[in-house]
Amino acid sequence: MIGCKYECCRSLTKINIPNSVTNIGKRAFLLCRSLTKINIPNSVTNIGDEAFSGCSSLTNINIPNSVTNIGYNAFYDCRSLTNINIPNGVTYIGYNAFYDCESLTNINIPKSVTTIREGAFSNCHSLTSINIPNSVTTIGKYAFCCCHSLTSINIPNSVTTIEDGAFENCENLPSHIKSDIIQRFGEEVFEL
Repeated sequence: MIGCKYECCRSLTKINIPNSVTNIGKRAFLLCRSLTKINIPNSVTNIGDEAFSGCSSLTNINIPNSVTNIGYNAFYDCRSLTNINIPNGVTYIGYNAFYDCESLTNINIPKSVTTIREGAFSNCHSLTSINIPNSVTTIGKYAFCCCHSLTSINIPNSVTTIEDGAFENCENLPSHIKSDIIQRFGEEVFEL
């Protein structure tokens, strides 16, 4: 396990995690603002809470298929992150996991996820479209709040609950999409 050994290591620019590591622990690379590249091996199953929070220079990360858990605030404030592929083995994406990833343009939510938790993709200003898989039943509060560039979203019939504010300040969603969402779930999904 890698704990908070590298926390606030501002000069760290890249790291190769050895194959013996199975858990990237809580706050492992918190506030490593110069970190641009990280290689996560297939041995890792857990990315802990706040593991990469505040790594504002990180542009791309490849999460291996072995990962099943992405903790809360795991990639919070990774402002330069443009693309992330969440593998099919991930069953848990924590609260605010990708909050404030303002350069993120594309996400892939795998079919293994059933709940998109509170604030998971909030403030992802550059995110333009989301395809939610049929496995998802719940979209939490503020899950996509302030995704100002969001123009397309597919919400399957499997979704039975969308909590208040899930799409608050997503002002570029076309009116026909908003109308459909409001008809199914109520106006509260676009409000505080």
